[in-house]
Amino acid sequence: MEDALAKIRPHTRSPIAHQKTPADLLQALESTFKDKGTDRTPTAYFAALITTLEETIRTKETSLGDGDVLPAELYLLGLVSPFVPHAVTQTHLNALLSLTAPLFPSLNAHAPSLRSQMSLYNAIFCSLDHSQLDVPNIRQSFATVLQLCVDPRPKVRKRAVDLISDVLSKPPSPLSRHPYAQRVAEWLHTSLQQASTGVLSKSKLDGRSSDSADVAIHLLALLRPAIPPIISVLLALPRLGNPYLSQSSYAILSDLLSTSLDSGTQSSAEQIPAVLTAILASRPLKSDITVAPSWIRVLGRTMLTYRSADAEGCAVNFLGAWKAVWAFVESTQTQIRKAAAESLGSLAQCITLPMAQAAVNEPDDGRSDLRTVITQTSQALDSLAYAQAIPELLTVISSLTTSLALRIEPRKPTTAAEIFLLPLVEKVADLRVQKNFEHKEAADTVISIAMRVVGPAVLLNVLPLNLEPQDRQAGSEPRAFLLPMISQPHPSPLSHFLSYFVPLSERMYNLQKKAEEGGRQAEAKVWSVLVSQVWTGFAGYCHASPDVKSALTPGFSQILSQILYNQPDLRLLVLRGLKVLVESNLVVSEDHVNEPSKYSALTGPITREEAAENIAFLKSQVESWFAVLFNVFSSVASDTRGVVGDVISVWANIAEPQEVSKAYGKVAELFKQNLQKLVRASDVQQSAAATTMIQDLFLLLLPFLDTSDITSLFRVCLTEEVLACRDNGVQKRGYKLLGKSVASGKLQVDVLGTLRQLDSFMVGLSPAAKRDRFVLLSLLVPGIPASSMHVITSLVPEAVLGTKEPSERTRSAAFDLVVAMGKRMSEGGVVKRQMLDEMDEGGATEAQASINEYITMVAAGLAGASPHMISASVTAISRLVYEFKDIIDSDVQTNIFTTLLVFLSSANREIVKSTLGYIKLAIHTLSVDLLRPYLTELVPALLAWSHDHKNHFKAKVRHIFERMIRRFGWDDVYSAAGKEEAAKVLVNIKKRKERAKRKKARAQDEDGEEEAPSVKVVTGDAFEDVLYGSESEYEDTDDESQVDRPTVAKTKNQHGVRLRADGDEPMDLLKGVASRVANAPGNRRRKPGTDAKRFNVDSDSGKIVIPAEESDSDIEVSARKAADIAAGGAYKESITSADGFTRDAKGRVKFNKDTRKRRRENADEDGDVEMADDTVENSSKRNKRRSEVKLGHEFKAKKAGGDVKKGKLEPYAYLPLRQAAKKKGRDRIGVSGKR
Repeated sequence: MEDALAKIRPHTRSPIAHQKTPADLLQALESTFKDKGTDRTPTAYFAALITTLEETIRTKETSLGDGDVLPAELYLLGLVSPFVPHAVTQTHLNALLSLTAPLFPSLNAHAPSLRSQMSLYNAIFCSLDHSQLDVPNIRQSFATVLQLCVDPRPKVRKRAVDLISDVLSKPPSPLSRHPYAQRVAEWLHTSLQQASTGVLSKSKLDGRSSDSADVAIHLLALLRPAIPPIISVLLALPRLGNPYLSQSSYAILSDLLSTSLDSGTQSSAEQIPAVLTAILASRPLKSDITVAPSWIRVLGRTMLTYRSADAEGCAVNFLGAWKAVWAFVESTQTQIRKAAAESLGSLAQCITLPMAQAAVNEPDDGRSDLRTVITQTSQALDSLAYAQAIPELLTVISSLTTSLALRIEPRKPTTAAEIFLLPLVEKVADLRVQKNFEHKEAADTVISIAMRVVGPAVLLNVLPLNLEPQDRQAGSEPRAFLLPMISQPHPSPLSHFLSYFVPLSERMYNLQKKAEEGGRQAEAKVWSVLVSQVWTGFAGYCHASPDVKSALTPGFSQILSQILYNQPDLRLLVLRGLKVLVESNLVVSEDHVNEPSKYSALTGPITREEAAENIAFLKSQVESWFAVLFNVFSSVASDTRGVVGDVISVWANIAEPQEVSKAYGKVAELFKQNLQKLVRASDVQQSAAATTMIQDLFLLLLPFLDTSDITSLFRVCLTEEVLACRDNGVQKRGYKLLGKSVASGKLQVDVLGTLRQLDSFMVGLSPAAKRDRFVLLSLLVPGIPASSMHVITSLVPEAVLGTKEPSERTRSAAFDLVVAMGKRMSEGGVVKRQMLDEMDEGGATEAQASINEYITMVAAGLAGASPHMISASVTAISRLVYEFKDIIDSDVQTNIFTTLLVFLSSANREIVKSTLGYIKLAIHTLSVDLLRPYLTELVPALLAWSHDHKNHFKAKVRHIFERMIRRFGWDDVYSAAGKEEAAKVLVNIKKRKERAKRKKARAQDEDGEEEAPSVKVVTGDAFEDVLYGSESEYEDTDDESQVDRPTVAKTKNQHGVRLRADGDEPMDLLKGVASRVANAPGNRRRKPGTDAKRFNVDSDSGKIVIPAEESDSDIEVSARKAADIAAGGAYKESITSADGFTRDAKGRVKFNKDTRKRRRENADEDGDVEMADDTVENSSKRNKRRSEVKLGHEFKAKKAGGDVKKGKLEPYAYLPLRQAAKKKGRDRIGVSGKR
């Protein structure tokens, strides 16, 4: 409430009457509170406003103009009432009703006051108990608000709908349903019935909206969140003929059915058959593009809802619904066909396992629903009537394939899709390889889904790849497009890859080598790509395969190892498969479902027990695979080790602890040897590569090590050889290993001893290792004993200076360390000051650890010798004030503020920048009472930087003042400004603010709807948002806002589809129509050879000759024009003409004078003057000829000469014949270079 009132108080000087009156009234109320010593509580405001309203009505000052008191009182009451306790509202109920209920008729013509009244009544209705809801005035007021739900004014209607929704969602205790819910439902039912019949009462039309459809739309907006289904009325609304009304009614019907089923309401489930019958009875015309798509979609969603409620009943109505939607597939309208395809996809999800089993038991020519649907779809692919619906048919086939991933028998991999849809998929694949087929992407989707459902082992028997030379010689069409589809998860076993694809890849690899030996590089590249695509599918076979134990033989493992060692192109593909092999089995084995895994539909009939057996087998292979993966990890480049490291981590996750410990022992011994070599090496960078590689292995193994191994690793890394190494990478990884060891929780750390050792390594610390060092210190600080809190003092300077590091991640880690030390100090302990080097003399005593003591330690940096240290200390203090604002003593807060306020007058910009950040945070965080006494010092100090543009100081100061005005009010801040010149800055800020508010209000009035709340851009860190975020609501108000231009989407030509005739070949309209459908208009399709027919052929060379009499190409003409325009004419005109101007050395403009000399010069330039020197003329002509652009210039290489030579064209220059075949212009050149 205080935030809302704070936005009103500054408007006491507003020139706008409806803003000034509430502010003046609020100021008067608060002055009364101050005089009587009353606290500013919601109850106090509420009681005072009721008294004021009673006096206003008693004196009959009920006018509703902009500057009148009654609208202001209602506005403040609506603002305050939500914060008033319910008991207080119930106590004043009679007074509120007697004062405000009679105002509804007069307020109806004044929307702002009416909205305020509804805000008040929202709070009243929500505070009442069950007995008070029957009060006549309450019931009448609720009825009045209910009528406003169909008001034509958007803001009034929205406020009324929000009120009804809020009231119904908060029933009085102990009721679970509001007593008014039935009343609202009956009112909606009656109103919708009247709207559907076109008969509405005058109270609903209200003289402003005479259209029943508009009223019905408003009713549906209220219906969606508030009312249970009233289905029969919704189905009658489309008869009004309003497109939006029809779409809304169908959509809401579907939503209501789904919502009622989700909530477990059985009554709505019982209504679904009747609803389905009503929907099927209200079928629109096929040509009705407005209603048909919505009707089709609601039918599909209703069937889905029916399946969830009663699968058997849904199966009975499945074929009837399918036929009803199928009739729209042959529509000429694209929107209707797409809606039909979407709805058929929903219907396909209604296919149940009993339906599939019944179809399997029938003969092939059976009449079951499923076979009827599949037969109908298959025939439509060859039917001329469905020629333009080929994309939609392919979408339907994809949906059927997905829905038929049902296993007819639980323990067998055979699916219903394999039994019913393979012929249909084969037909789609045959269309896919035809050159004239235009929907290859949709066909690929069908085949890809079939691959995922039935697997390559089944699909490749029907659709062989035909990639080898003997297959091509037999005339079989190659299907290389199948290879990328194998990489997705599928049910085929890993043994199929071993028996089919591994030999195939070997044969292809041999063909690649033969092509390379024969110098056929292009052919070799083709075979290389095919081999890569084959091994891309390895991961798909590894996905929860049921036969891992039998397929992953030593021989196959040897093949995989050799690929990892010797073939970098295939290494990533094999690594991906090895990772999937472990992860997929882990997911299935950990699935807490007693039935077959949820992955079984896609990854084979694998159960938890089979997955556990696979994991047990893979555990026995860990040692050998560790050796292979470690060797590969050490041999690849550092930037490609990430994938190998991921595979090592996955396999280490399933390894036994002794296997991981054994691997760690070998790696640790190797690390010690390489570390000694690094210490003695002269070339550090070259020798450090092996050491950093082993450290990376440590990082991968560390999460799986036991306590003894982690302790050993911690000791190895906490040495001078690692943490003071001359190589940055070794240092960085050393600190990272230490931090992860501590974070693992398996290590018992001597914190004080570790901190002493770390302190000794500060001298040779690399900047790259600072972040990991800060992370390590943050993990160690919570373990500092309570009796040794003086250790924190030695860490403060390093952490404070870290907040000014260039690296953002390092700064973030330093801030975390500062906060971690603050939290540890706030937990208590003893600071032994006599143990500090600076305080070992003078009888220093012990002090209790607290956040106040810690801030005193950090504040010591304010006396630093360098501006950098002072600035860092200010930044660190800012973070501490933000983090611990609730527990820092007010005296300490005051001392900090007054101390840092002095730094605003510093001459060093780095210090001032940090101080401005603290001031900004203090205004946002600290209490108003603490800061108000220092406004007279703060405001002038800030105004001193208000005109400084460097380092964005002006913008920062403006943002700070905007915050101050919001928190302290305009008067307090303005009175503290002092000088008139300084006060102008604040006046400008106020004007900007008011201008922005007016602009925003105008925009809302023009839109006619509530403006969506603006979303602030946040950084993800609350402290960063407060310290560096502007939070200026009016930051860009000086600039003209850019108006978003409406973008017009480019629409394709609505020419439909056509049948393509290929030469003299007769067309069979009963078969293969899909491959002869073209979307492009007939006159735009290019025919090979038509351009070449326009030219003669040279009898000697056989080359095409373009006659010289023919025209230049369009490119030549346009290029010549561009060359003429680009000759500098515009610049010359601006310099020499009488209307031009020039600038002197100071940038001042000097206009050209229209003198006699100037006119004579212009006349000489325009006239035909003979030049005495022929050489000049000849040179000009030569330059002109040289500037002419030749045909084919766009294909000339930019650096090399290319095919286009000086004055002629090489015989092999590429020129499009369509360009050369133009009939306009002159100087045509032959392609062969002849004229």
